[in-house]
Amino acid sequence: MEIRKEFIEQAKKLSRGAEILPGGIEELATKLQHANETNKPLRVKLGMDPTRPDLHLGHTVVMRKLREFQNLGHQVVLIVGGATAMVGDPSGKSETRPSLTKEQVEENAKSYFEQMSKVVDVTKAEVTNNADWLHKMSFTAILKLAAQITVAQIMTRDDFAKRYAEGRPISVHEFFYPLMQAYDSVEIDADIELGGTDQRFNTLLGRQIQEAYGKKYPQMVMLLPLIEGTDGLVKMSKTYPEHCISLTDSAKDMFGKLMSIPDSLIVKYFTLLTDVSDEELKEIEEKLKNPEVNPRDLKLQLAHIITEEYHGKDNADYAQQEFINVVSNKGIPEDIPEVKVENGKGILDLLVELNFVQSKGEAKRLIQGGGVKVDGEKIADMAYTLNFDESVILQAGKRKFAKLVK
Repeated sequence: MEIRKEFIEQAKKLSRGAEILPGGIEELATKLQHANETNKPLRVKLGMDPTRPDLHLGHTVVMRKLREFQNLGHQVVLIVGGATAMVGDPSGKSETRPSLTKEQVEENAKSYFEQMSKVVDVTKAEVTNNADWLHKMSFTAILKLAAQITVAQIMTRDDFAKRYAEGRPISVHEFFYPLMQAYDSVEIDADIELGGTDQRFNTLLGRQIQEAYGKKYPQMVMLLPLIEGTDGLVKMSKTYPEHCISLTDSAKDMFGKLMSIPDSLIVKYFTLLTDVSDEELKEIEEKLKNPEVNPRDLKLQLAHIITEEYHGKDNADYAQQEFINVVSNKGIPEDIPEVKVENGKGILDLLVELNFVQSKGEAKRLIQGGGVKVDGEKIADMAYTLNFDESVILQAGKRKFAKLVK
């Protein structure tokens, strides 16, 4: 079958930043053309284990790709991991993950969809819960599923192999996670499955299980990169809140965090988190090579684009002006909260109580890094206690301020 140019172009656009397996752009273009000719939209799968109640920009990399498929008229299928979340995805983990209760899954899923709607049209998506079929499987059906993969295949996974070599425990139920996720593709008849690069084994197993259950043209897999947090070192995760940019962050915090990313992430963030054209991306890459161009100007552009998408233009404009005032002009925001505090209050306790940090450990790291100031003076003593007459300005990091009064 000769592939028409329009579907090759669609496939090229969809593949930006992604790895497509197997067959790459050509096979994807073939699927797109076949869907058009048969008037049968592709079923594009994304499985979500709502282990935490909030999403961050790293999650939106895959979500933005879902939106592209939606814009082309294809059917997005969102699978809430009601069953798989009770096992816990072992991908990339060095120990058994804690299971979630049914109530935790449902509460987290509700929050997920509220935040996901900022990117994907959830009202047009097909939303299912894999507990609806996995919890109903007979023992005979489970044995049939388990027979489709060998222990040797399972142990090719780096996480399992490493844990086994180090003598760390691996529970048998963890072996079922990739099988459960793969069987979801059978139940919802997926044509394409999206996931992060850490889901390579799980998503490719979906092809194998579909073939075992008789699907003539098993799903393709589209893997998207995991983006690093603001430290530029580890993947964005709520495990490292100081480096994570959450969708629930205020416009000011989101803008400020984006401005703090290392220059090495500018192109990656533009590629995966914005809709700038390929031509604009090339221009950005060339500007970064030019010693006369300040990378800060490109970050201002990046931060405004992303903040505007999630908070609107007015809030993005305000966040940018606040950033320029506070960071560039060494000023203090106009709308900082006023908090009553008694003298003698310990700095570690206060930082936690104000939600400037999530733990005393994070507070200590912030102080060690010189990120805590009282009236502009850096605090170095972990045992520092407040002692002031009328009011002082407490600053934590570059973006968090409070006016402390008696």
